[in-house]
Amino acid sequence: MIKSEKEYSAINERIEELLSVPENIENPDAKGYVELNLLSDLVADYEEKHHPIKSPSLTEAIGLRMHERGLNQKALSEYLGVSTSRISEYLNGKSEHYLKIAREISRKLEIEASIVLGV
Repeated sequence: MIKSEKEYSAINERIEELLSVPENIENPDAKGYVELNLLSDLVADYEEKHHPIKSPSLTEAIGLRMHERGLNQKALSEYLGVSTSRISEYLNGKSEHYLKIAREISRKLEIEASIVLGV
């Protein structure tokens, strides 16, 4: 169990050292392989508790999907069947989305409903 940020940093440095040797990653019989896996588990547990990853906001999720799919605001508005000004309002956090458009955002952009609804 990692007890402090100092320990966390030291263990991360050791993990980086272990990762620099390909055998430690690929060969289960390598001495470093076992150490790497044990330390990685410790870091994962510590990060889950002390550095949790938050769900993205709806604006962030829409922006990411737009980037991934090469969509601009005009293309997204056509895809979702809403005006470009409405998309702009969503992206700037100036407008709440209606349930119908929320469903379309969730379904067509494959964003979890809990993120779209802010739950």
